[in-house]
Amino acid sequence: MKWLALVLVALNGMLWFTASWQSPSAFSQSDGGTLPRVSSLKVQDARSSLSQSERTCLRFGWIDTREDADQLAAQFARPFLIQELDRELSPLNWVMIPPQPREAALAQFQDLYARGVESYVVTDGEYRNAISLGLFESRAAAESVFKEKIQQNLNVVLVNFPRNRIGYALVLGVEPHRETEMVQAVEAENHNSFDFVEIYACEGVASPEKNP
Repeated sequence: MKWLALVLVALNGMLWFTASWQSPSAFSQSDGGTLPRVSSLKVQDARSSLSQSERTCLRFGWIDTREDADQLAAQFARPFLIQELDRELSPLNWVMIPPQPREAALAQFQDLYARGVESYVVTDGEYRNAISLGLFESRAAAESVFKEKIQQNLNVVLVNFPRNRIGYALVLGVEPHRETEMVQAVEAENHNSFDFVEIYACEGVASPEKNP
């Protein structure tokens, strides 16, 4: 019996020693598993930053509507965004009789109408109460009408009419050295060349719902 008791005491001591030896490593793992080393985190961050800095952005414009831009972007499985921008167009050439008191403008308009001259009275803006005799994209066409009205003894002037409209540009993220390939693919899908194509480095492209 004494030998049996000594054996049990020795076994208990060995179990206690083994448990105390293993407990520090068991505690260091915690419930969440082994934590990454600091050096591992730095390597991951560096790789992430590198991939972002190497991204290239391609911007295509002009596209008439947002729906057209959405449909074009849907053909390519890559990040994109759509930009809504003021598009400055070439001014129109406006032949007009300069502004005058409203009563005089209305009386002259009625006289022109009776003579079969196509015209209208401008109702607001910088040229309010002027009489418009035509807006022309072609400068030559405007000058021809201007000379014609001069010969009819009308007091006319030729002015530039500035105009802007909303235009849309599509921005695509693309891998380095694939810029030319992507430009050709987008132009082929669009069935037309764009007014401009811009290539620049970017850190990423926002989701389609987010404008810059």
